[in-house]
Amino acid sequence: MPRGNVGDRLVVESERVGRAAREGEILEVLRSGTEVHYRVRWNDGHESTLYPGAGSVSIIRKTVRAASS
Repeated sequence: MPRGNVGDRLVVESERVGRAAREGEILEVLRSGTEVHYRVRWNDGHESTLYPGAGSVSIIRKTVRAASS
């Protein structure tokens, strides 16, 4: 699984049929040995720590705007 960075968006697919995916922004990347987990602010406003499992999370990279001259 690709690793996310602060500002990237996460999409967590539902494990139940008919339920919507959850989306949020990575606020902090936390490491414990070789494991990576994230502090996330979800679209509904609450925050939690996410320990992603294989195949359950998609990461949408934060786009960086070019400086205007």
